[in-house]
Amino acid sequence: MPVIRPSSDLRNKYNEISEFCNKYNEPVFITKNGTGDLVILSNAEYERLSGKQELHRLLDQGLSDIKDGKSRSAQDVFADLERKYSFGGL
Repeated sequence: MPVIRPSSDLRNKYNEISEFCNKYNEPVFITKNGTGDLVILSNAEYERLSGKQELHRLLDQGLSDIKDGKSRSAQDVFADLERKYSFGGL
């Protein structure tokens, strides 16, 4: 169940909202004059969601590159790494 609070709670009950977001990693929806206005997240949850979004973007780019023929075999990539960093034959 989403937590919905009025905008006045940002001023009057900030610590309570912060504690909830950090403890449960859940957003708090803030309304202004009865209409949705903001979503508050803990910093950790924001970073997690941002990282997940970036991962999806990179995966989509990789799949697009494969489809467009812009890829190399794993064998070629590892051979290049071994030559570059001189760790072949380990």
